Amino acid sequence: MPEPIVGQCWHCGQELSKLDYGRESVCLVCHKPTHCCRNCRHHAPGRPNECMEPLVDRVLDKTRSNFCDFFEPVRQAKAAGSGAPDPDVLRQTAEDLFK
Repeated sequence: MPEPIVGQCWHCGQELSKLDYGRESVCLVCHKPTHCCRNCRHHAPGRPNECMEPLVDRVLDKTRSNFCDFFEPVRQAKAAGSGAPDPDVLRQTAEDLFK
């Protein structure tokens, strides 16, 4: 049985399962690292260290693999030109905030 999809690649939007987020794992389509700041739901450009987690260690290159313990896969692609966000994804993300 295949693993359920838990997120998407920050660069190309490829769907990723839980097993695709290893420290050295890369997207099978664009070969970009999957366990990186740009693929994390806490990534927030404009915030200190570009992260919503105040206690996170500083990461200079947000597109490279890292060892961050706060990493959680983003559920919606952040790729440029990805179009309008899916309303179901937005609703699920909002509900996840109050868990």
